Amino acid sequence: MRVYLDACCFNRPFDDPGIDRNHLEAEAVVAILSHVQQRQWFLIGSSALRQELSAGRDSERREAVLGMLAAHCESIEVGQAEYDRYKELVQLGFRRMDSLHIACAEAAQCDVLLTTDDQLLRKGAKYAARLRVEVRNPVDWLLEQKP
Repeated sequence: MRVYLDACCFNRPFDDPGIDRNHLEAEAVVAILSHVQQRQWFLIGSSALRQELSAGRDSERREAVLGMLAAHCESIEVGQAEYDRYKELVQLGFRRMDSLHIACAEAAQCDVLLTTDDQLLRKGAKYAARLRVEVRNPVDWLLEQKP
C-alpha cells in the first residue's frame, strides 16, 4: 500500500487534542505511521511536501513534522510531468499546494492521498473520476483497511 499524507495530516498530531475531530485524526495518522514503521505500508513524500512543512512558523512543530516525514520510504521530486499535471488540477479548481500534492501522489502511483482538509476532500470527491489517486480522510480510510 502506497500512502501519501499531506501537510495537514503531518500537523494534525500537534493540533488541539481537546477537539474530538483533531484527536481522532491524530490517532489515525499515528496508527498509519506505525504501519509504515512496521513496513506494512509505504509512505511517500515529495519535494513539495518538504517545502510546505519547512515553511511552518513554529520551530518545534516544524522540526517534529519534518522528523515524521523522514520516515518516508520514497520521495518524488517535482519535475515537468508533475508541473504539467499541477496546472491541469489548478484549472479544475484545486488550490496550488493541493494540486502539487495530488500530482506527486499520482506520479508515485500512490493508492491514496490522505488529508484532513475538508475543501480538498470535497474537491477530491467531486473530481474522483479525473484523479489517478483516491483522496480520503485518514480516519475513514484507516477504518476500511483490513487487519
